[in-house]
Amino acid sequence: MNRLISFTLMPVYILGIESSCDDTSASVLMDNVVLSNVIANQQVHKDFGGVVPELASRAHQQNIIPVIDKALKNANISKSELSAIAFTRGPGLLGSLLVGTSFAKSFSLGLNIPLIEVNHLKAHILAHFVVQSGKEKVLPQFPFLCLTVSGGHTQIVIVKSYSEMQIIGQTIDDAAGEAFDKSAKILGLEYPGGPLIDKFAKEGNPDAFTFAKTNVPGLDFSFSGLKTSILYFLRDKLKEDPMFMQDNLPDLCASIQSAIVNTLMIKLKAASKQTGITEVAIAGGVSANSGLRKAISDMQESAGWKVHIPEFQFTTDNAAMIAVAGYYKFLDGTFAEQTVTPYSRGGI
Repeated sequence: MNRLISFTLMPVYILGIESSCDDTSASVLMDNVVLSNVIANQQVHKDFGGVVPELASRAHQQNIIPVIDKALKNANISKSELSAIAFTRGPGLLGSLLVGTSFAKSFSLGLNIPLIEVNHLKAHILAHFVVQSGKEKVLPQFPFLCLTVSGGHTQIVIVKSYSEMQIIGQTIDDAAGEAFDKSAKILGLEYPGGPLIDKFAKEGNPDAFTFAKTNVPGLDFSFSGLKTSILYFLRDKLKEDPMFMQDNLPDLCASIQSAIVNTLMIKLKAASKQTGITEVAIAGGVSANSGLRKAISDMQESAGWKVHIPEFQFTTDNAAMIAVAGYYKFLDGTFAEQTVTPYSRGGI
């Protein structure tokens, strides 16, 4: 990795490329201000009830050039004006990451501009520093706690700076997003099921049903026991009444959502108490969940937390978060070599 000191008084234009899973995204930032953020979703996976890696990588190959072209046009800049290319190196699906990595390396080489590799999990956290033109925004102050929750990861992180982050709690099995999707599948809901559980939960009673939860010491999480509890609960109820799920869907969704959110908040409260940090943020796909957003918002009054909740467009995988992470690396002069390769697993 090259490390250079970068000084500039001119605007910095970063092209961000995100291809870690099934969304192809490109974004252009001027410094930390987003000029464009284009996302191409892949609908093909709905037929299979989950992301199929081979299909995902093929779709990325089809989408990446049109998406980047649209991002540049929406930002109203030419490729010659770009200062650097930032891309998701990992973690994620290796085939999908290879598409984004290969394009980013080729594009930076052709334009003779710096290449910046970005950790996907750090980028979710740094999405809080993306600024939209004309909109006021209060940025988190270091250090702060961030609960990062998605389909593949659940972590509590102490964010000490743009580059220095420390994981103090994480799931030992399923991620929170995975728990939502697996529960939705048990309920017979379409993929992705997490947003559907959130939708039906708004009409239900969160105290209607109680599910067993795994008690893990410290700040770590476990959601596999909850999933098993839901499975056995429904199995027994359906023996008594074949229409049980259909007749109680809103209450079931509300109770499942409540169980997952309560588990997350118990650990987050413990982390705040343990560290003494009351500036708290959430990030990742599950941070779009209305139950979680309300639970952490309530902590502003009940515990005096200073809370940061991302805008919906920056919760799921998007290239704006990659670009803003790349921007701070650009200022630090931390660039990648052309020999850089993606990785499928890893932490912050």
